[in-house]
Amino acid sequence: MAGMPINDMPWWRWRANVRSALHMLGDPVFQQECWLAGRPGYGDVTDAVYRLVEDTWLDNWSAEKYVGTIFRDQQEAALVDAVVLRVLRVLHEVGADAPVQTYLGHPVWPEVLGAAREAHTLLASNDGEDPAAPPCSLDVLAAVVAAR
Repeated sequence: MAGMPINDMPWWRWRANVRSALHMLGDPVFQQECWLAGRPGYGDVTDAVYRLVEDTWLDNWSAEKYVGTIFRDQQEAALVDAVVLRVLRVLHEVGADAPVQTYLGHPVWPEVLGAAREAHTLLASNDGEDPAAPPCSLDVLAAVVAAR
């Protein structure tokens, strides 16, 4: 995320957190190698959901509310809303403290993966970054957000 524009989105720190969550939620290889393996530095599913939903209050209203502040346009907002609806369904059915395997094994999880990947790809591309790059650690994310 080091190349992400910082002056064109007023709430770019929130955008960085949302993008990080979308990236992790939409990358099945990452989920296997980091979350399932318990690799330190990347948090868990609940951390990603928190960055996507709790920090932005997207469990209370549509991402459309943030067009022009976090999201560049209606398309970004619509794709993020699609992820939020799916991930909240899984969260409500398995609970916030469920093991990673429970999330990843949920019947709706493939929909979460697809929706998150689509949203992440659009947001990363719109920010001029490579959507195929692996997710950065939470320490790197914190440094990027704090440094700018």
